[in-house]
Amino acid sequence: MAPKPWSEWSTTLSHLALGAVSLRAAVSTAQASRGAAAGFLLQALASATMLAPGLGTDEDCLAGAWVATVIGLPLLAFDFHWVNGDRSSANLLLGGGMVLAVAGDHLGAEGRSVAGQAVVLVVAVTILIVAVFTTNAYGMWGGAMLGAAGLLSRLEEDRLLLLPKEDICRWALAAGSWAYHRALHTQRLQWE
Repeated sequence: MAPKPWSEWSTTLSHLALGAVSLRAAVSTAQASRGAAAGFLLQALASATMLAPGLGTDEDCLAGAWVATVIGLPLLAFDFHWVNGDRSSANLLLGGGMVLAVAGDHLGAEGRSVAGQAVVLVVAVTILIVAVFTTNAYGMWGGAMLGAAGLLSRLEEDRLLLLPKEDICRWALAAGSWAYHRALHTQRLQWE
């Protein structure tokens, strides 16, 4: 068996990191926040399917799967907004994600890509805004990392910092997921 080239190792490691961070966040938030736990779990499952041979689906470098992007990320934003008392924005984000998930087959590949980018950026910006107003540093970091992943994925370059662009996006998404997990924990402690 020939050794894997570095780019394959990089891809595997980025999927493992995103999956591990997301699974840890899902397990630790399950009791306090079922919506966020479901969002983290979708991220973890999307990463896991990319690691299993033959199970890979259309890869979106931001989340690994369409459903994890349009439902998982709005679930995270939903809970963050809900905890902070912004129920109308929470419902709007989650409802928009559900509509996109249902309409995904009618959009085509380019339409799904643009819709996925829009979801990522809207989720990142709205959580960033709430985090700024509530002075939640973890939320600010999570919003910045998710926004960075969204913007990096739009670059024309195939490689960034000697790594494939998709891997950099997954590392940024893993860092953002870790920060969101901490932000939710911090917010819950403030409200108790």
